[in-house]
Amino acid sequence: MGDKMTNLLLVDDDEVDVMTVQRAFKKNNIQNPFYVANNGLEALAMLRGTDDSTKVPRERRLVLLDLNMPKMGGIEFLRELRADPELRAIPVIVLTTSNEDKDKVEAYNLNVAGYIVKPVTFAKFVEVVATLNQYWMLSEMP
Repeated sequence: MGDKMTNLLLVDDDEVDVMTVQRAFKKNNIQNPFYVANNGLEALAMLRGTDDSTKVPRERRLVLLDLNMPKMGGIEFLRELRADPELRAIPVIVLTTSNEDKDKVEAYNLNVAGYIVKPVTFAKFVEVVATLNQYWMLSEMP
């Protein structure tokens, strides 16, 4: 594995949350290619390389997914992703404010690699991102 970079796609419509993730990555010195989609529809277009959107490279992709978004929410996105033979193997980690049991159960039923409720403080969030980084550095991904 060594120097392989993971292409990270953050799917989140909240600008403050996106900036928080970017700051946490910087604080942890994570320099992986980083892409942002504002909803599930944009994310699918980026993963498929359609609609003149920015294309996320096919190698070593990991999706960080919020659940509550306009147009296409996280659960709907997961259903589409898992139904697509080209995309179904992409690991997804839910990173959301939703602590609802029904959301957790539904997400795990759609084969997410993890479900993380966004911490309230930035310091805690930096710790979460450091842990995620260790996970994807150790994980064997196609």
